[in-house]
Formats: sequence, C-alpha cells, structure tokens
Amino acid sequence: MSSKNLIVYQLSPLFQILKEIDLELNLNVIEIKDEKNLSIKIKNLTNYLVLTTKQISNIQSQYILNRHPVKLFGLIEKINILFIKNQFNNQSKIKINNYILNLNSREIFNEKNKLKLTEKEVNIIFYLHQKQTPVSIDELELNVWNYQKQIETHTVETHIYRLRKKILKIFKDQNFIINNKNGYQIQ
Repeated sequence: MSSKNLIVYQLSPLFQILKEIDLELNLNVIEIKDEKNLSIKIKNLTNYLVLTTKQISNIQSQYILNRHPVKLFGLIEKINILFIKNQFNNQSKIKINNYILNLNSREIFNEKNKLKLTEKEVNIIFYLHQKQTPVSIDELELNVWNYQKQIETHTVETHIYRLRKKILKIFKDQNFIINNKNGYQIQ
C-alpha cells in the first residue's frame, strides 16, 4: 500500500475512475462523502491530498477541481506534483524543543513569534540540533564553515553571539544555545 493518500471528497464518479487505476498511480485512493468523516480520516494520515470541488476550512493539503470536464492525465500529473511539494515542505520542517525550524524559508518559529534567519544561522542550528551533545568551536568551523584547523578566527563565537541575541529579542529564550567547556549545544 502506498504512503500517498488521495482522498476524493464528494466526487464518486472520479473516485471510481481513480480506484480502478490506483495501483498504477502508486496511490491509496479513499472516498469520503461527509466532512465529519473527512476530519476523522485526516487526523490519522500524514501524507494526504484532498480532491474536492470547494474549499474546505482547516484542511492543509487540498486541490479544488473547479473546471469540468477534467483531463485525467493532467489531473494525475497535478496530483503527483502536489504530493512532491507536500513531501518537500514536510521534510523541511524540523521540531527543535518548542520551535519549528523551516529549512526552506530559513525561519524559526513557535506559536507566537517568527524569526527570519540567515543561511549560516540555519546551518548552525541544524548542526547543533543533529549532534545533541556539546560541539566544539573547531568542529563548527570545520563542519559549518569548512575552515581548516589552525585558523585563528572568532567567526563561530561572533555568529553564535548574534544568533543568541536575535533569539533572546524575539523569543525571550536565554537558553536555546548554551555553552560550557565542551562547546555549544541546543538545550
């Protein structure tokens, strides 16, 4: 069974056509006829697209069919493109403590605030998050900046100082990036 779930909402004839070819499409085609069942079904799915004829509130991933008749091959192509976009967007968001780091938009945010980051700041946060143990300045210079050892610079300290300052200003979080004798770490 495919991990891509195509939900056909209140479009029984289209569901019948897509169901006949769902194995060739590599989709799990699901028919839903009412909004209550739609909400219940979506809660249990991570990768889905809803085909519908009208906008449905509180549904993230949907495609509205507003022109009829529909060319089947064009529709299948659009469905595949939307699934690829969803996958790209889902993979770009990383949960770090109470924040979401969006690699595509280079932003970190929580329920209340959003902070735009530079590419280097995203790389620092991402690297520190992946390690989950204190990271030395030398390791950051090598793996984030691609500097060779024995280069005397304060680039890492300066960038982290500025990043901490931005995070403190927007999120009032003094402990997002901490440091000790072993290096820097995301708390």
